[in-house]
Amino acid sequence: MRKLLFLCILFHFVTLQSQLHRDSILEFQQHLTQEYKDPDKSPLSNTDLKNFAGHTFFPIDETFKIKAKFQRILNAVPFQMKTTTSRQPTYEVYGIATFVIHKQEYQLNIYQSHSLRTKEKFKKRLFLPFTDATNGISSYTGGRYIDLEIPEGDIIVIDFNKAYNPYCAYSSAYSCPIPPKENDLPIAITAGIKN
Repeated sequence: MRKLLFLCILFHFVTLQSQLHRDSILEFQQHLTQEYKDPDKSPLSNTDLKNFAGHTFFPIDETFKIKAKFQRILNAVPFQMKTTTSRQPTYEVYGIATFVIHKQEYQLNIYQSHSLRTKEKFKKRLFLPFTDATNGISSYTGGRYIDLEIPEGDIIVIDFNKAYNPYCAYSSAYSCPIPPKENDLPIAITAGIKN
């Protein structure tokens, strides 16, 4: 009887966690769509803005919300990240995330912008640009981004369901960081925003 009760409680907890995750992703998607519909914030041209009905996303998949081992890189050497223009902003590899998807281990570099970290609002912001096997097929050719926060310990949560496109996917007027080759995943990340 106790075992059955425990299993019922566990099932309820897992179901609740799953629903909370789904709700947070839907909120993220709605916020992103509203931002693009706002003429003051949108990267879309006036013509595109009139025709914009909303973003298209892969189905929410909890497989792509992962807990990664986070290794902080001390005394990282700053470098100029390549962009789609001649602009080369200064970043550093803040840490390395190691994780498993479909029983395979992968690593991604997580970056910190030198200019953003001087601003109070963004001082804890980390940047994860990546490419994967969906690029040019069902997602933007140039890769996608995920915004993260500096973790308190040695675990960082990466939710690919929150992957979004750089502004360059919508207009050539922007200068967007190009995901470094070290952050190319040889698998299809079928989560987050689509092409």
